[in-house]
Amino acid sequence: MPKLVLVRHGQSQWNLENRFTGWVDVDLTHEGEAQARHSGALLKAEGIEFDQAYTSVQTRAIRTACLALEAADQAWVPLTKDWHLNERHYGGLTGLNKAETAQKHGEAQVLVWRRSYDVPPPPLAPGGAYDFAKDRRYAGLDIPDTESLKTTLERVLPYWQTVIVPQLTKGQTVLVAAHGNSLRAIVKHLFGVPDGEITEVEIPTGNPLLIELDADLKPFEARYLDTARAQALPKVS
Repeated sequence: MPKLVLVRHGQSQWNLENRFTGWVDVDLTHEGEAQARHSGALLKAEGIEFDQAYTSVQTRAIRTACLALEAADQAWVPLTKDWHLNERHYGGLTGLNKAETAQKHGEAQVLVWRRSYDVPPPPLAPGGAYDFAKDRRYAGLDIPDTESLKTTLERVLPYWQTVIVPQLTKGQTVLVAAHGNSLRAIVKHLFGVPDGEITEVEIPTGNPLLIELDADLKPFEARYLDTARAQALPKVS
């Protein structure tokens, strides 16, 4: 039967600095590298053998995938990178310190931007330091200037359906190393999490989520491999 493993990237430099990162290509810290290797060690101990791996086009996720696969003695597994698995685009909040943003706009407003399902932050102004239209990896693409979790899901799911699902349908074991919000989108879809509850689903770093799927790609068992740091999982609806 098919298996899916979701791994959230390790701590990045901007995670450490408490800044809104989104699409900015920030690298892992030493702690983030250790978290990625820890994920790989857990996968190795579990005896999981991958057929395919997928990640975003952001360095922190790519390096997490590579470090985890290396630690699992599976560095050779094919790795596909695609922007549809990127983190949520934080629009005009990109690069700002979260605490300072709360002081400026009020904690209630920032909480709405961060935790509501369908309210995006203000759009990112063109021409600034974080104008991703200038980034060669997005050349010719119709990329967003801000995203809610809802629009992030609308970006992720077509890629899930057209690229990843066919591999799972073959009975393959697939790794997706990505970001908190792009992984939330997959979890929401697989487990049928209601709109009002998905923002409360936390996916920890350095702790692979193993999801075993039936022939219809419905989860029948899901667990975090690091049981000491496991988060509560949603029930399949």
